[in-house]
Amino acid sequence: MSKLQITTTPDVQQVFDRYPDHIKNKISNLRRLILESANEVASITQLEETLKWGEPSYLVKKGSTIRIDWKEKKPDQYGMYFQCTTKLVPSFKIAYGGLFRYEGNRAILFSMDEQIDEEALKNCIKAGLTYHKVKHLPTLGL
Repeated sequence: MSKLQITTTPDVQQVFDRYPDHIKNKISNLRRLILESANEVASITQLEETLKWGEPSYLVKKGSTIRIDWKEKKPDQYGMYFQCTTKLVPSFKIAYGGLFRYEGNRAILFSMDEQIDEEALKNCIKAGLTYHKVKHLPTLGL
């Protein structure tokens, strides 16, 4: 049985419902990876799923907000977004180099046909969810 309590605001489901079907599966997979990652971190017992800037967003105590989205302006990609003022994405670049495609210091981007390295991405997610505990570590402990 899961120890993770998830609080979701109803408008998150409305955003998921508006995605085209082929995108819904991709974004739902990112959501699954976030929830699995949170559940694998012993210190995380509560996760809030809400909207920030109209995007599904995930917040935990001692963590940094993680957002996921697809935008019509760039229909061939979707992404996972992190606070650009953190060391998260720069640390991912050091730890994983070319494994992911990045957008500045704010996102990991995925193409529609990309096979995601789920274990590596879950490590990035865990670093985000525990950011305020690991920000002092070189490359956040990745």
